[in-house]
Amino acid sequence: MHQSVKQIPVARPHLGEEEAAAARDAILTGWVTQGPQVEAFESEFASMTGAPFACAVSSCTAALHMALVALGIGDGDEVITVSHSFIATANAIRYTGAKPVFVDIERDSCNIDPERVEAAISPRTRAILAVHQIGHPCDLTRILHIAQHHSIPVIEDAACAVGSAIRMDGSWQMIGKPHGLIACFSFHPRKVLTTGEGGMITTSEPDLLKRFTLLRQHGMTLTDRQRHNSTQVVFEEYPEIGYNYRMTDIQAAIGRVQLRKLPRLVARRRELAARYSEAIATIDGIECLPLRSWETPNFQSYAIRVLPHFSMDRNALMQFLLARGISTRPGIMNAHQEGAHLEHNPVSLPNSEDARNSMLLLPLFPDMTNVEISYIIDELRAVSQQD
Repeated sequence: MHQSVKQIPVARPHLGEEEAAAARDAILTGWVTQGPQVEAFESEFASMTGAPFACAVSSCTAALHMALVALGIGDGDEVITVSHSFIATANAIRYTGAKPVFVDIERDSCNIDPERVEAAISPRTRAILAVHQIGHPCDLTRILHIAQHHSIPVIEDAACAVGSAIRMDGSWQMIGKPHGLIACFSFHPRKVLTTGEGGMITTSEPDLLKRFTLLRQHGMTLTDRQRHNSTQVVFEEYPEIGYNYRMTDIQAAIGRVQLRKLPRLVARRRELAARYSEAIATIDGIECLPLRSWETPNFQSYAIRVLPHFSMDRNALMQFLLARGISTRPGIMNAHQEGAHLEHNPVSLPNSEDARNSMLLLPLFPDMTNVEISYIIDELRAVSQQD
């Protein structure tokens, strides 16, 4: 490994003194659970995405679960989605007692294939859960057309897609507006915007917002702030079973700082991704995901596919790079190949399976230096020239 380059992680959250100060200030107010910072974060996030309403929660998994519950999805129902996603997508469906119906991805985009969505619709289909994989928007225009034709709601798993944009109806729009009925985001440390853990739901339906705010706090009819600010003694009720899916004010304070930084964080990711793409176009045997005219990804991750004629297979390339101080990750997992879902969905999804086995994620994070990305590109070129 080049002596001037230390171990390069696959991702690193961009957190600093501003986030630390925001967390400190929240702590010193004495209000550390869901409170005024959460409310402000929700308002600012909704404004940024163009969504009428936003509801902060403890994770994107919680957001997905609540979205399905709020739509009344349960035992015997089916939800069409991809296997090619982090397992939380499929798990959230199973939490409700419903069945995930896995469809294959498009080979080039690694996103859900709209044609296979339509073919999978049955009388039991209650929703389509469309994933924007690693920040690349899926083909929402076609998916929404299919969904509207069959009167099926669309939930967007936008875990990776904060800051991504899509061209719809003649204009560029942020992911999360939402374009379907509900969109769900993640603020995990590997995501573009992080609160450590946490998530957000956006919707245009006020009745759904009411359901989300009820469900995230044990089904309680009064929030802590309402009770705290009341000049009279009040008593909450619990009309239905809810969950402990709240975000803390400490997390939200960090999220508000991150949200202000989002434009430049995404801009830096796109700059780094453009350098990768320009270089990879000249390296025989590997390819990146093509950019379609109607998408502007946030590049939450940067994926490459190792083709059969490359000088070594995917796993060997990952080991080669690791030995030179370059961390990578394998391609996105497939839920249908994992024990938790295998017996429930004995299907073959060739594009998903090929993507999992042939793709890897290269390092990409805003604080990545030009020296580091040049080093990675040089090592990819070197291994491509081996006999």
